Amino acid sequence: MKRRNLLEMIMGGGAAVALSPKETQAQVRVERATRGMPSPKIKDIQVIATEPGGVRLVVVKVITDQDGLYGYGCATFTQRADLVVPAVEKYLKPLLVGRPADRIDDTWQMCYNGSYWRNGPVLNNAISGVDMALWDIKGRQVGLPVYQLAGGKCREAADCYAHASGSEISEVIDSAKKFIAEGFRNVRVQVGVPGYAGYGSTGTQVSAKALHADPVFEPEPYVRRALKLFEACRKEFGEDIGILHDAHERVTPNQAVQFAKDSEKFKLFFLEDPLSPEDLAYFRQIRQQCSTPIAMGELFNSPHEWGPLISERLIDYIRVHVSQAGGFTPSRKMAILGEHFGVKTAWHGPGDVSPVGHMANVTLDLVSYNFGIQEHSPFNEHVQEVFSNCPVVKDGYFYANEAPGWGIEVNEKAAAKYPFGTGEQGQRKKDNGGWGVIRRRDGTVIKQ
Repeated sequence: MKRRNLLEMIMGGGAAVALSPKETQAQVRVERATRGMPSPKIKDIQVIATEPGGVRLVVVKVITDQDGLYGYGCATFTQRADLVVPAVEKYLKPLLVGRPADRIDDTWQMCYNGSYWRNGPVLNNAISGVDMALWDIKGRQVGLPVYQLAGGKCREAADCYAHASGSEISEVIDSAKKFIAEGFRNVRVQVGVPGYAGYGSTGTQVSAKALHADPVFEPEPYVRRALKLFEACRKEFGEDIGILHDAHERVTPNQAVQFAKDSEKFKLFFLEDPLSPEDLAYFRQIRQQCSTPIAMGELFNSPHEWGPLISERLIDYIRVHVSQAGGFTPSRKMAILGEHFGVKTAWHGPGDVSPVGHMANVTLDLVSYNFGIQEHSPFNEHVQEVFSNCPVVKDGYFYANEAPGWGIEVNEKAAAKYPFGTGEQGQRKKDNGGWGVIRRRDGTVIKQ
């Protein structure tokens, strides 16, 4: 039925539409507001590269031909950030300028398939920046937050977890106590291993004898130390606090199976990334031998990676980095797939996600029935100088903005004050923001 015919029936009080006077007035206001509204077209695409928090962030700004109508999207691939910028500027921008800004899924498919070779992190992040920006534009156009466009809230806020770490187990427990006092009900715990480099822990003196000069890691002492940490945390916090841990794929497949089995008695909220993407078949062994909840996926770029794990119910939480998957559009589909198979969401939310990306995470958390938990990383004063209206955490819950779109504005002058390289030192600066390398004592490079 055409809008004009609908309006005539409403105004004429036709039998086909029985509305109250208040409903009639509302329908008339909507019709008048949207009458003749043209479809916005993409006029320009810009990239904002900034490092206000010591981590390289890439944000895409899509500008339409309608005055004041634009949107932001997260395209952050910290370790190779400089590659995402030309991917947007030299490939996606020429493809998209002049095309409709309101055909989001169609635009995503065009960008995804147009490269022929696909599912790579650089292109996926470039696509994500455009995809999220188009959702932001649509929200701004209709005056609604994105969560309303995706069906509305399933919950009021997203329960999240904080990061507690230290070089000693006692330091980790003290750190966790601070977060619990702030209202967090779930804490990820990571502890240093004496003599070795670790992941997510602080203050460990690296002094293990090795055949090289790079940071050293060995899986066996790490696993033993982690199990002692879990035992201490359960003794200190009882059963009411959710304990999470990230193995960061740094053990062999066989060690991962045993680690998951040995962790079972400590009733973790989840064990994250016990295996690398190259070793996915071993998840079947973990599932067959223990009930430790498993989270996986922050390194995934392709549906060929997460599809089998979800459909075979081999994991409990899907842990994808939303911009690495290509943005809000494919991640929403992933969440719906997970709902069908009882797999919950736990989107990757570290410091190398822009506030725009964090808002996309929180939006997915609110609209997905199968939400599990959300990783929380605080925004320092420099980040909040660049990004206004960052997602708010209160009593361990993430809240979405109620403003249209993502509800976030980017101060481009402030962003320019923090170019790539700001605050970087040592090997990270030498590697242009990369993470460098970690080896075993004999010099074997480990996955990280």
